[in-house]
Amino acid sequence: MKIFTGIILFLLWFSVYTGLAEETLTWDGCLYEAKKNHPDLISAEEKIKQEEAAKTITGSVFYPQLDASADWSRTKTTTQKDSYSYGVTGTQLIYNGSKTVNDLKAASETIKASQYNYKFTSSEVRYRLRSAFINLLKAQELLNITQDIAKIRRDNLILITLRYEAGIEHKGALLTAEANLTQAEFEITQAKRELEVYQRGLLKEMGRLEFSPVQVKGVFKVRDSARKKPDFETLVKNNPLLGKLNAETNAASFGIKSKEADFFPKISVSSGADRTGAHFPPDQDQWDIGLGLSIPIFEGGLRTAEVKKAKASYNQAHSDERSQKDSLTLALEQAWADFQNAIDTVDVQKKFLKAAEERAKIAEGQYSLGLIQFDNWTIIEDSLVQAKKTFLNAEANAMLAEAGWIEAKGETLEYED
Repeated sequence: MKIFTGIILFLLWFSVYTGLAEETLTWDGCLYEAKKNHPDLISAEEKIKQEEAAKTITGSVFYPQLDASADWSRTKTTTQKDSYSYGVTGTQLIYNGSKTVNDLKAASETIKASQYNYKFTSSEVRYRLRSAFINLLKAQELLNITQDIAKIRRDNLILITLRYEAGIEHKGALLTAEANLTQAEFEITQAKRELEVYQRGLLKEMGRLEFSPVQVKGVFKVRDSARKKPDFETLVKNNPLLGKLNAETNAASFGIKSKEADFFPKISVSSGADRTGAHFPPDQDQWDIGLGLSIPIFEGGLRTAEVKKAKASYNQAHSDERSQKDSLTLALEQAWADFQNAIDTVDVQKKFLKAAEERAKIAEGQYSLGLIQFDNWTIIEDSLVQAKKTFLNAEANAMLAEAGWIEAKGETLEYED
């Protein structure tokens, strides 16, 4: 019975423990979920479907428009009279000055713009997802560093307490060591709070609906570390934002032609056939066929104003495209420079950290032997603590700068593929 109870308790403990265990995420796994679940991508994809449907709607006027109808009515005065009818009518557009042709071309360009917008959205999502991944990776490492620092501060406090009780260290040193330990313990608590914030941020960019504790698996290493200065003019041509603006400009140019076509006559043919009668089924046949022509004569300057508006829209779109091209080129050069600086900063801070570690090791031995004062030793210890944090920040900043450089190029979530 005791053995059986023990097994049950163990299973309960194991289920609780595994239920609380954090899920470990890789970068590839985060990419996979974001591609499927991110609401911004879903919204951009639905926008493409809307524009495709809008093009179908625009092109529907090229086909015959058929309607079927059926009617029954009863009239009663001194006598009662019933009336039945059913029939089919149809119209076919023959000519409208190429208005619909240009509307279809504009719709095709609008679809292209929405497709480029999807890529641009994907690029933005990738940057936010990568930033969230790096921030969580940094928060995890910072928690480890703060815990190591707390251990160092605790060991230092023990050493200084012994020296103080032996009468070879002053009380100010003891109080400083106690304050350092309190600070280190606070930083652990702070790091844990930030960890949860970054966990939630990563889950948001993955498109998950519910929060759960997670951790990420990765290394602080940049991948796209090309040191040769690229051709920014060539890179900017492939940016999806510029492609979107170019498609919008083209759509606006077809919009001008569409509005100009409104000045031409509109010709259509119509026909119909039906049956009517006082009894059901009706037995009187009737059919008709006709040719329609409409020409605008005077509308208070409506169509002229519409053409002017379309031309202004084109000029605006063209100017926006030119302006954005210049801005993208500048942004590319700035992102590349920031990325190169961040890589160099990692190398610099790595040397400072190595020097701080060596100084701290020597200073600890010197202080134990009474060769240096507490004030000098604690300065060296503080420098080591700061060097560890600074190096971690440099590594994370380099990865964030890499993410910014990749976004500036317009790369999407498929970049790693």
